[in-house]
Amino acid sequence: MSASTHAAPLPRPSLVALTWPLLAELVLGLLVGLTGLWLASRQSDTASGAFALANNVQASFFLLFRIISMGVSVVITQNLGAGNRLGADETARASLGASTWLGLGAGLVVATCANPLLDLLNAPADVLPIAGPYLRVLAVALVLDAFNASMSSVMRAHLHARDTLMNMLAMHSLHLLICTPLMTGFGPVPGLGLPGFALAMALSRAFGIAFHLWLWQRRLDLVPTARDWWVMRWRRLGPVLHIGLPGAAENVAYRLALLVTIALVARMGAAELATHSYTMQIMYFILVFGLAIGFASEILVGHLIGAGQLHAAHRLVRKSLRWGLVVSTSLALVGALTARWTMQLFTHDPHIIQAATTLLWITVLLEPGRTFNLVVINALRATGDAKFPVMAGAASMVFVMAGGAWLLGVYFGLGLVGVWIAYAADEWLRGLTMAARWYRHGWVPSARATHRRVVRQRHALATA
Repeated sequence: MSASTHAAPLPRPSLVALTWPLLAELVLGLLVGLTGLWLASRQSDTASGAFALANNVQASFFLLFRIISMGVSVVITQNLGAGNRLGADETARASLGASTWLGLGAGLVVATCANPLLDLLNAPADVLPIAGPYLRVLAVALVLDAFNASMSSVMRAHLHARDTLMNMLAMHSLHLLICTPLMTGFGPVPGLGLPGFALAMALSRAFGIAFHLWLWQRRLDLVPTARDWWVMRWRRLGPVLHIGLPGAAENVAYRLALLVTIALVARMGAAELATHSYTMQIMYFILVFGLAIGFASEILVGHLIGAGQLHAAHRLVRKSLRWGLVVSTSLALVGALTARWTMQLFTHDPHIIQAATTLLWITVLLEPGRTFNLVVINALRATGDAKFPVMAGAASMVFVMAGGAWLLGVYFGLGLVGVWIAYAADEWLRGLTMAARWYRHGWVPSARATHRRVVRQRHALATA
């Protein structure tokens, strides 16, 4: 039996040690988006609305890449927990070919259908001419992000979160360094406006892929072949898709419901769309801790399930929830208390600032419910119980989130307040459902089946 086939399980870091690099990485990404929104708002509130609409389209297509990155992360952690390093490496290689075809497909659709996609979101007439060119350039960055998503998931699954953070820091720094001159112009070169921000993103993503290749070789002793980049290895992708498809479906359902609400907001007017965009940027900073601890829990739970340590996985999720609820709710309270000042980063319109402040106070009620979703859904997925979150949550997303936003925001005329109440109701309904699944041990049969599968695979590779 070779060492690469049956290696000892990796030493597991503490929850905090794994969470903080993920938190820093997410905050970096948000800062870049915040900078782009700020630069767009310097042009006009219309430009900021265009920036937000196009980014929502791009983010929706990015969810396709979660099919691979989400599944790869869980499958690799399970294999490493069982000491099956060869199985983990073959899964990592298989992710590259899948990323190539997913990335090219998504990029082609976005580039050729930019205006129709924006029309689906009811883009106002003054927003569409700005958002369309920006979204077409974003399509290039989208293709490259397919690789960064899967390659970074491989690194995190191997518990190299700090190395991934280093890559993200370098990549985002490059983006920020070159986006302003590309947007505003330098010397005799005219500014490109929002497409300049997208071009800078594409260049930084290409740099990120090169950095990931270096990290794979240096930290994992893993060097992809030319064949790895285009061949679909369906046998290796089977377990990945078993986790990734339901997980991505849950994310896609959420994103589609969110896009419906954004389309409703866009019909309310440019001022409401700008208010929604600004508030969402602040809310992203509030939810980022829950998201980071959810990702960290997924990685650690995957290792524990692979090792057959189900009781330890249960204790870890309970600990994650305690931390997530306390910190996320505290951050939401700070966001609401400081809204009158933070909103001035984007606009000095008193009506927009007042409306955004009201929405952030509703976020204080929303955030605990969202924390249950961010932590428990990721943990369920890591155990192999990937279908329950999408099956249980889809109805809430459709009827409570999207339907509630229309009912309260449009039919009853509550506007953005009605939309935000619908957001909160959806998060709480889904969050309590996921918590009940975990605490009633509905995930245990899937966890036991997952452990048996990775152990059988390890033995098969050892005797091959």
